[in-house]
Amino acid sequence: MGSSSRNLYAGIGEGQSTSWPPLFDGTNYSYWKERMRIYIRSTNFQLWLVIKNGEQIPMKKVGETTVPKTEDEFDAEDIKKVENYAKAINMLYCAVNPDDYRKISCYTTAKEMWDKLEVTYEGTDQVREAKIDFLTQEYEMFRMKEGEKIDDMFDRFSKIINDFHALKKTYTNRDLVRKILRSLTPEWRSKADAIYESIGVSNVTIDGLRGNLKTYESTILTPSLDEQK
Repeated sequence: MGSSSRNLYAGIGEGQSTSWPPLFDGTNYSYWKERMRIYIRSTNFQLWLVIKNGEQIPMKKVGETTVPKTEDEFDAEDIKKVENYAKAINMLYCAVNPDDYRKISCYTTAKEMWDKLEVTYEGTDQVREAKIDFLTQEYEMFRMKEGEKIDDMFDRFSKIINDFHALKKTYTNRDLVRKILRSLTPEWRSKADAIYESIGVSNVTIDGLRGNLKTYESTILTPSLDEQK
């Protein structure tokens, strides 16, 4: 498949073809990273292990010393490994834009290239901690807006949780359910109390809670508010 086909798929949207890795355009790195990770694992899990763990140079014993083999000394197993190393690098090259290609092309292993992209777009551990601190404050301050629809509130909340996930920080389902119930505006208080008493925060998923609240919103809360107008 030629470059024109590649451009076509990029133009109509990332991931329209399973023949190509998702293209990173320099934005929304965490989204691309997760899609790329799944794409690689589903295409060839060995390539993901190469990217995750790095390469192992084929070695041989010379007396009491272990030295790298020359290419002419590679056996079938060595050749398979080296082919996977090259495939992993090629997969990353095919998935990045020209600017990011220049950032990673100076490295010799797929792991170094992957790590370079992580540091470039996610930052060092210190930067990650700063981002987590900021998101934690945003999470703690999260509240439903006056007159806000359940779907809109959950969309805002999901953005925070997804940003946490990209930084490898997660909350339990119980924590998320409790946070949502505490964040509701006063007209939702009776419904929140009913959920606490009848279901309990340990027995409902965050998606189940969303559906429960949407049903209440459409069948009881909205008609009641309309009558008061």
